[in-house]
Amino acid sequence: MLALMVSLLALSIDAMLPALGEIGRDLELADTNDAQLVVTAMFLGFAVGQIAAGPLSDSFGRKPVIYGGYVIFIIGCVMSMAADGFAVMLAGRVLQGLGAAAPRIVSIALVRDGYEGRAMARIMSIVMAIFILVPAIAPAIGQGVMLVTDWRAIFGLLLVMAVIAFTWFAARQPETLAREVRRRFSLGNVADGVREALGYRAMTGYTLAAGIIFGAFVGYLSSAQQVFQSAYDTGQWFSVYFGAAALAIGAASIVNSKVVMRLGMRYMTWRALIGLTAISCLFVPVVLAGDGLPPLWVFMGWLLVAFFCTGILFGNFNALAMEPVGHMAGLGAAVVGSISTLISLPIGWLVGAAFDGTVMPLVTGFAVMGAVSLAVMWWTERGLAEA
Repeated sequence: MLALMVSLLALSIDAMLPALGEIGRDLELADTNDAQLVVTAMFLGFAVGQIAAGPLSDSFGRKPVIYGGYVIFIIGCVMSMAADGFAVMLAGRVLQGLGAAAPRIVSIALVRDGYEGRAMARIMSIVMAIFILVPAIAPAIGQGVMLVTDWRAIFGLLLVMAVIAFTWFAARQPETLAREVRRRFSLGNVADGVREALGYRAMTGYTLAAGIIFGAFVGYLSSAQQVFQSAYDTGQWFSVYFGAAALAIGAASIVNSKVVMRLGMRYMTWRALIGLTAISCLFVPVVLAGDGLPPLWVFMGWLLVAFFCTGILFGNFNALAMEPVGHMAGLGAAVVGSISTLISLPIGWLVGAAFDGTVMPLVTGFAVMGAVSLAVMWWTERGLAEA
């Protein structure tokens, strides 16, 4: 159930990827790269929604906030489905992001209410492993819908999925935040909580590192349709290649869930981040030798290894950042999610908008952002060791 709630965001993004070209043509976009805003607008709403959903869930309970999020998401789906201009489309996507933030971020607080440390990392890895099946099949779902009808029906499918998730959650999930431990809601309390959360070096550092490397991943999501369908001319096989890369993240999440209790979050995170950076740096000259487009099987080899490392990072960075803030898990999850997403958006836009018919911007983005994330993680743990 939690995996389905977390997956709503991924489904809303990845099912739209095969439709970006058609959306751009139907809504008469002058620059084909502008269609990537359908992805980034969703992330923008998501970033803003998290910072509201977390504190509200700490004050009013987890369930009411998640209910409200689903309602906002459904309204956004209706707006995008009926859009006759790109501005309305983007407004609907922002609302979808706002709404999806509640089930996505409050779900983490639900887990943190009962677990912490390595146990939380293990549970989040299991949730992520199930969740990753959605991005693996979502483009195929979107493409299948478009074979029968047009891109607007994809938003109808998202609406139906939101109703199913809402109903399941309402029927099965008890409230996890007792009334006596809820924080009184006020902007002052929220500001104090944010300041307290950012005062923890571990939370600030790991959140920054996560946002930086997530930026490269957002760049991939934004430009994946162009990379596979325009650069490599895969046609309807796009969803197969995209799904294979997504499954690499899922496999990493499963591996992490089985070994993190023994090896620890920091050990796994260091190795994965070093591996991601190294393989991306080593792949840059391969891309240059191939005039920006190495053979597809070579590119997929890099992508699978890079995404396996990325899958190790996702669950662990969240759990590491959340360790100091168990007493305010909702606000803590909101700060981690919101800041990391806001950091990732401009990075993702730069990487995606740099698409020039080759994979060089994407590979370079992972190499550079991996190195920067490593530097931030080193700074974080050096300060923790000295404290």
